[in-house]
Amino acid sequence: MTRKSDSTSIDTVAVHAARPVDPGTGAVTPAITLSTTFVRDADGSYPHGFNYTRDDNPNRAALEHGLARLEGADAAVMFASGSAATLAVFQTAAAQGDIIATDAAYHGTLRQLRELVPQLGARVRFVDTTSLDAVRAALSEPAALLFVETPSNPLLDISDIAALAGLAAARGTVLACDNTFATPVLQSPLELGADLVIHSGTKYLGGHSDLLSGAVAGRASTWMEQIRMLRSATGAAPSPFDCWLLQRSLPTLPLRVRKQSATALQIATRLTDHPALETVLYPGLPGHRGHAIARAQMRGFGGMLSIQVRGDAAAAMGVAARVELFTRATSLGGVESLIEHRASIEGPGTKTPQNLLRLSVGLEDAAELIDDLEAALSAV
Repeated sequence: MTRKSDSTSIDTVAVHAARPVDPGTGAVTPAITLSTTFVRDADGSYPHGFNYTRDDNPNRAALEHGLARLEGADAAVMFASGSAATLAVFQTAAAQGDIIATDAAYHGTLRQLRELVPQLGARVRFVDTTSLDAVRAALSEPAALLFVETPSNPLLDISDIAALAGLAAARGTVLACDNTFATPVLQSPLELGADLVIHSGTKYLGGHSDLLSGAVAGRASTWMEQIRMLRSATGAAPSPFDCWLLQRSLPTLPLRVRKQSATALQIATRLTDHPALETVLYPGLPGHRGHAIARAQMRGFGGMLSIQVRGDAAAAMGVAARVELFTRATSLGGVESLIEHRASIEGPGTKTPQNLLRLSVGLEDAAELIDDLEAALSAV
């Protein structure tokens, strides 16, 4: 007989790992523990394992256990946002040496690397992580951390995690992978050799556009201890309510992500060679330059795609203005489909093409989403 604790199926783990039955009441749905402080025994110990909610909390502890199981990690640390999670990793690395980082990532992450990390006394060397030769050359100088985001936001570049892990390990460098776009449903960076996995839990893990959170999971114990200390010292802890919302959301994560991925593939395939588009960026398309690597390291290609409209920023904005089922809004990974002109969000200096629209595919009917996009593109 298979026990819940022995299950390796992500579907079963997603349902049970972060939602233990309450031993006192038998409640199947976890309660929200809002208390900021916890009772001490007369000898000064903490009999229930919790002392202050900035350091730990029953909802957060259960959630961290669940995410560690999903990612195949020894431990996970939850944060108040994805940005707080990435910064904790960069702070930990900056105390040990240089950081080599992908040049294709979420613009907020790149801003941290360009503006904040140098203030910590560390040098950041940017590199195209889709090029193993470029990474190999960068690693000829010592570095504490190699950071990669795959698939990347918003250009959907694919980096070879296993190959990068081999290069990093040979140089004694820790490899951290932002797995937000793929989620543990579609990609397992730790199994491919990465040391740390980062998530913006605001996106697919939460999945309902109603919470902020971030996470780091990993097997590098000394790094994880430092990252947990930074979370407590900086106060970047998620609230019990946000952790409870994530506990609620994880059971449906595999179902949501597989549906979103399947629909995104349908949309990308249908829009390929559309006369109003220059290109469709989606790793599930055979013509995508990272398609072979994505097929090898992913179990699906994700719910994100980007399209480049023929014309300029105004042409792209015009398409976004004409959609009806897609909502014009920032963020991704929710049940509703979103469309956004990324360059105008990222601002001056962005490498994102001005004619690019990023699409986050939700749970709506695939054919109706396609009809919505084709109607909006018909006026280009």
